[in-house]
Amino acid sequence: MNWLTKAKNFGEKIKKVLKKRPSKEDMENSDWTSCCKGPVLKKDLEDNLWVCGSCGKHHRISCRQRFDIFFGKNKYEILETPQPSEDPLNWKDTKSYKVRLSLARKKTHQNCAVMIAKGSVNGIQVTAGAINFDFIGGSVGAAEGEAIIYGVQHAIDNQTPYVFFPCGGGQRMFESPIALANMTRTTLAINELKKNNLPYIVCFTDPTAGGITASFAMLGDIHFAESGCLIAFAGKRVIQATVKEELSQDFQTAEFVEKHGFVDKVIHRKDLSKEIGNLLDILLKKNSEVKSENLNETSELIVETREAS
Repeated sequence: MNWLTKAKNFGEKIKKVLKKRPSKEDMENSDWTSCCKGPVLKKDLEDNLWVCGSCGKHHRISCRQRFDIFFGKNKYEILETPQPSEDPLNWKDTKSYKVRLSLARKKTHQNCAVMIAKGSVNGIQVTAGAINFDFIGGSVGAAEGEAIIYGVQHAIDNQTPYVFFPCGGGQRMFESPIALANMTRTTLAINELKKNNLPYIVCFTDPTAGGITASFAMLGDIHFAESGCLIAFAGKRVIQATVKEELSQDFQTAEFVEKHGFVDKVIHRKDLSKEIGNLLDILLKKNSEVKSENLNETSELIVETREAS
């Protein structure tokens, strides 16, 4: 047997082994996933809010799962957000952008990566937004930008705080400058929210990076983060190659970012609703006291003006 025949036979054996391995779709539909100690039942993870009981890893969750934890199951309403042209550049590489969108929608049961909901926390009406990483890596395009801005407008119209749970790698390359423009648009929208003296609270989830970090995600009045989540702009290897220094093991983790002042507090997922609710209670009470003081000052000024006239 010559070496060409041996190579061919070896290649056939490899193909047989690979065919026996479960596909990505099979793994997603399985009752099992993996963590620090190997296979773990998804049901066990779900019962623990998708947090590993052994290592404390906060697994990625969908927008609806996020709202279930934050507001309580079925205690919120999903808001319908605007849907702009879905393929403005008629993009195509190995497959068309329209096909990628169709697959992402089928996988996540969402129209875009961002979902906006309204509900109450501690008896306080709240507008909340979240990003699903499973929708093309949580990347932000025109539809996602519109959803974030819609959430801001809803918060302003209804005078509610805005709580956002970002994740994802940044702006969506399939929409090129249209996606990049949403860094500016979402930043301007958050500025309008602040002009209305409404609290904007951000809770970083894994992973938050790129143009998301460089725009609306880093503009919160208060920044929380889930334990162990990645918060970055450029990747660790890029930075390491630039500064020519070895970076610490925990570099760009929530704990590292908190230590350096970009996150106010790292919180376990089970405590988020309570912590944010207590904070909103304090912030809104303070706002109410300020408004009351301003109103009293205005009333006194009116009385003085009338007496003088």
